[in-house]
Amino acid sequence: MPRRNSQSPSIPVIAAIDIGTTSARAILFTREGQELAKHQIEYSTTASEGGDGSEEQFRRRSSLLKQNDPIFSAEGIAISITDHVEIENNLSSLGPTLKFPQPGWVDCMPVHILANAVQCLVACLISLAKVNENPELSIKYKVKAIGVTNMRETMMVWSRKTGKPLSPGIVWTDTRTADIIHHLEKMTDDETKRRLREKTGLPLSTYFSAGKLRWLLDNDSAVREEYEKGEGNIMFGTVDTWLIYHLTKEKSFVTDISNASRTYFMDLETQDYDDELLEFWGIDPNLIKLPKIVSSSEIYGSFNAPDLSKLGFHNKITQEAYDIMKTIRDVPICGCLGDQSSSLVGQLAFEPGSAKCTYGTGSFLLYNTGTRKLISKEGALTTFSYWFPNLKGDHGKPHYALEGSIAVAGSVVQWLRDNLKMIERATDIGPLASQAEDSGGVSFVPAFSGLFAPYWDRGARGSIFGITQYTTAAHIAHAALEGVCFQVRAILKAMATDAGGSEDFLEEALMSQKEDQPLSTLTTDGGMSKADEVLQIQADVLGPCVTVKRASHSECTALGAAIAAGLAFEDEEKRIWKDLDDVVASIGGESDPKNIFHAKLSDTERRKNFRRWNKAIERCKGWLDDLD
Repeated sequence: MPRRNSQSPSIPVIAAIDIGTTSARAILFTREGQELAKHQIEYSTTASEGGDGSEEQFRRRSSLLKQNDPIFSAEGIAISITDHVEIENNLSSLGPTLKFPQPGWVDCMPVHILANAVQCLVACLISLAKVNENPELSIKYKVKAIGVTNMRETMMVWSRKTGKPLSPGIVWTDTRTADIIHHLEKMTDDETKRRLREKTGLPLSTYFSAGKLRWLLDNDSAVREEYEKGEGNIMFGTVDTWLIYHLTKEKSFVTDISNASRTYFMDLETQDYDDELLEFWGIDPNLIKLPKIVSSSEIYGSFNAPDLSKLGFHNKITQEAYDIMKTIRDVPICGCLGDQSSSLVGQLAFEPGSAKCTYGTGSFLLYNTGTRKLISKEGALTTFSYWFPNLKGDHGKPHYALEGSIAVAGSVVQWLRDNLKMIERATDIGPLASQAEDSGGVSFVPAFSGLFAPYWDRGARGSIFGITQYTTAAHIAHAALEGVCFQVRAILKAMATDAGGSEDFLEEALMSQKEDQPLSTLTTDGGMSKADEVLQIQADVLGPCVTVKRASHSECTALGAAIAAGLAFEDEEKRIWKDLDDVVASIGGESDPKNIFHAKLSDTERRKNFRRWNKAIERCKGWLDDLD
């Protein structure tokens, strides 16, 4: 039975706003994790169809879109435009949400992100109103809490006086800060690097927010001018902060620890900003306002519809939209998680030692280490997974995770489709790869923009080794999928070593049957995980000690934000779920056997393939080094 709020004769619903790299969505979840309503907007970009990336090129493309044309996400998955999925149309405003003004640069429009979130939420509320019109429904559904999840390292700055952005936001994949990072690496001694890594859990990389803020201060005249005025008018935040600030009546200026831990400004131990880190990046907190760091599950403020026109967004917001948003006025926004942490929560991976892998544009593997902070010596990152302070015991303490990030996962499928024309649709990759029993000796390292965890080599580039006259498109497709899966194995091996397992735990765990083995199941979600062929290759690469399981819910990231919001109330009776056991009992269930994959490859073949992969990795490293 639904867990109803004792003070209200309604069935509680949680709204989740999910801002991804290439799309925005809102979903209304019931207590059982069912999707009551959903709406998604896929972003247009100035490079969606190649071309010069200009505004005019974007307009030409948009004018050619038909109502039923398929569009493509960055994962390479075809999406049809339906009542629940649409492509944005911001021609009367500032153009597309994502822009690529120069090679390696990825800008985002903060006001568009906010407008897309509002539009998705409004569409869901309209759907909910229609559901509640059903005369057979004796008790109506009502939104009781709102959660937010977002791409993490993407940052933006705006004016405290006007609320308007001072510049475009800089997306997490952007590499314009490479020179800044390279300079800091050369100028920083090893002991300082070690101390910074201990505090942040992060390496120096273009990935994180701090370098992007530094770049704006050095290169953006509008931002630099505001900074030099010394008035403290600049507000800094990641996407969660921007959304919560503009969607709350109180203008709440906050960020949760899972997002804050990706800025390179926060000390993992104190869970607060650190003077040494701010000084390292040359940031004066008196001149740039930083959001308060809070838990992932508490009341941040009350929902209030933003006035988008005052922020420079001139597309018409209908009166119907504003009227429907009145139905959730003052509903608390009370859940906040970075997308990968949210996916971990949405996959119900609450126990230390559990892990999940999301195969999106890139691939992100999180390994829950519980309340134990582990600083990786093997190339993984240390981050916060979540913090639910209203729960009892260890469940109420901040939880850490080791994370491995792979820059290219689903986007390699898109590359094979768009650049090499090997397939017509992204869904063709699995059938093509399965035409070959193996890769035919081909190794494909998809390091299009360098190698992330556990290698961290910016100079590496994508490489294909072992091609002969025998090689077919099927072998290359198979090798491309293996390339993603081998990186997952390398990350898991590094994490297991960090967690105290032996170097060879992936080979030994099944034979030893230790109760404390670091990992037995890898839960997966994201676009590529929908293909059986991908998950079977992943199972073969990992071996018999790890079961690969496809997540039961397709929208794990949004579900995680909903769970965080549902646990936010201090009064247990007001929560959607009383604790994590209640979450698992309500949402979990028996896995469909079709979603579980076990290794079929022999140990001998698997080890030989992994040795060949490591040989390919060594040869593609440093490809760009010393070329200037």
